Amino acid sequence: MTHSTSVHPTTVAAEHPYVLEGAFNTFDPDCVDRLFEADAQFVPRPGHPTAGPDRLPAHRSFLALRVPIRVTPRHTYVSGDLALLIVDWVVEGRAAHGDQVRITGTATDVARRGPDGYWRYVIDNPFGTAGAQSPAATPDEPPEQAGPPHQTLHRSPPPTV
Repeated sequence: MTHSTSVHPTTVAAEHPYVLEGAFNTFDPDCVDRLFEADAQFVPRPGHPTAGPDRLPAHRSFLALRVPIRVTPRHTYVSGDLALLIVDWVVEGRAAHGDQVRITGTATDVARRGPDGYWRYVIDNPFGTAGAQSPAATPDEPPEQAGPPHQTLHRSPPPTV
């Protein structure tokens, strides 16, 4: 599933998770990264934040599965130009490597309304309060190898003939 890469930021904080969903489902890391402030943090795995130019490889690694995301915003709290977004999400389907995957989380995110009126992430923490990974996991591992404990990677049975 691939969608248009012309995803635009929103002027409504509660719509921001849906804009991310649209950008994520293009599988284009540049499209996703346009929804972040320049120095924003993205936490692809608990305990491993990335920022600035390091964010793009982290997006690329996560998007490499080529499985769409579905978001369900739980809470949006806005104070002035800041918003706290609590969002349940699931990435589920057959990955590019052929295996069935299911990765879920509850994001705890902070967005800011810029001078142009559009919301962008300041902190995108998709796994919310999940515990940090063990030291054996490295930041360069793709999410299917180094994801949080609640991630499930399903191996599909071979086709029957």
